[in-house]
Amino acid sequence: MNIFQILAICGMMSPIVYTLMWIVGGMLRPEYSHIRDDVSSLMATGAPRKRLLDAFIITSSVLLFVFYLGVHDGINNGQGSMVGPMLLLASSILGICVALFFPLDAGGEFQTFRGKMHIVLIVASGILTIAGMVALWLRLESIEGWQAFATYSLLSAIVSLILVILAGIYANTKYRGIVERFMVTAYQLYYFVLALMVFLTN
Repeated sequence: MNIFQILAICGMMSPIVYTLMWIVGGMLRPEYSHIRDDVSSLMATGAPRKRLLDAFIITSSVLLFVFYLGVHDGINNGQGSMVGPMLLLASSILGICVALFFPLDAGGEFQTFRGKMHIVLIVASGILTIAGMVALWLRLESIEGWQAFATYSLLSAIVSLILVILAGIYANTKYRGIVERFMVTAYQLYYFVLALMVFLTN
């Protein structure tokens, strides 16, 4: 097993840890609704079991960051533009900042500077990720062995953008949680598939 495969395993573990976080968090809070409540509310200031769930989200964010450190060289032997990998790396750095320093305010609100920055950084991270998906599509669409993933990357960008828009529309409704989970799942699947591709091609 080489270094790229080890990093790829980190990448595959990240969405698994993230998904376990909100599943476990919901189980530990009987009043919590996956249909109504957003994921970030589980780690909001003063939330029950916050330290445990913070450990999940920090671990997931760091695993993704570590994976992205090797993405450029792990794809097609480092041949091609660095734009996509750099955008994804920047997105993961913002994710770590959110996990460490910018929880939502108590009750899942965003009234303070810290709470507002949570939303700003989450949105910025999502936009960077979508841009990274598009950049990887452009890089890989003509590379043998990566063409199917390139198509998947473009489709993931389109689906993610649509779901981001829907998440904004439903942000203040009783369906906020379920719409957000669809949006998050599109991202998490992308991370896993990209990591799997890096693992299999190295």
